[in-house]
Amino acid sequence: MTTIIVGLLFGFALLIWSADRFVIGAVGLAHNFNISPIVIGVVVIGFGTSAPELLISGVSAWQGNSGLAIGNAIGSNITNITLILGVTALLTPILVARQTLLREFPALFIATGITLLLLKDLQLSLMDALILIATLIIVITYLATHSSNQEEQECEQYCSLAMSIVWTVIGLVLLLISSNILVDSSVKLAQFFGISDLVIGLTIVAIGTSLPELAASVTGALKHHTDLAIGNVVGSNIFNTLGVIGVPGLIHTYSIPNEVLTRDLPIMVGLTLLLLALAYFTHKGNGMHRLSGLVLLMCFVGFQVTLYVQNVA
Repeated sequence: MTTIIVGLLFGFALLIWSADRFVIGAVGLAHNFNISPIVIGVVVIGFGTSAPELLISGVSAWQGNSGLAIGNAIGSNITNITLILGVTALLTPILVARQTLLREFPALFIATGITLLLLKDLQLSLMDALILIATLIIVITYLATHSSNQEEQECEQYCSLAMSIVWTVIGLVLLLISSNILVDSSVKLAQFFGISDLVIGLTIVAIGTSLPELAASVTGALKHHTDLAIGNVVGSNIFNTLGVIGVPGLIHTYSIPNEVLTRDLPIMVGLTLLLLALAYFTHKGNGMHRLSGLVLLMCFVGFQVTLYVQNVA
């Protein structure tokens, strides 16, 4: 038990530091290549911070723990929207750009819709996985090729191309290492209490693998790059919905627990719609403020309580 606690503390400390380096590098890349920070958030940070989910789901599917694989992806999406944006909005207003509403959000809804259709039969086949991966490639290509930023961007102290690359790589590698330490320790605690693999994926693993997104979003927001925060969440959810759910299907066909269709996916879709509503109504104001953050955090707590009650029952 002592080893697990030490692992949690060490992993958390390493996570915070590496997230700070990663954000500095990502903003530097945006500055050097004249790319909008929202696209850096979607493509670079979105993919990079979704790597833990991808790793966990792949290993879980290989070991036959399909509940953990699917629960990890859906749980991470729910956590990204409620916990990450909730905490970030409590710290500072999250500004939502018009192009985010017109480009990134539609991409997320397309990804969600395709996934819903493919999972209706309660299994994910090789063909389903190939469709998801192909859609992911198309979406990312579209977002990357339609990005430009004509506005002057504020440069951090490390804004040279070389240093931006160095900090992005170092930050990403340490983010993955620290999140794996946290997840490993958290899973051991959950297994000690006899929790099912689906619930582990939806809660402990989802929260653990979302910690890089949380650290990157909060750090970026505190540095007044709130567009990175919303881009980070949207990008990560796109990767989770298409890649993290799809990649295990490349290994073998896996079954989807019935609770995923009756409980988890509807909640994920509902929260995505809520996020769109909050983003739209705050777009014309001064961003998503504390009230929006509080609403999202209440949804996070409500979801965790629901899982706990149903698991106990």
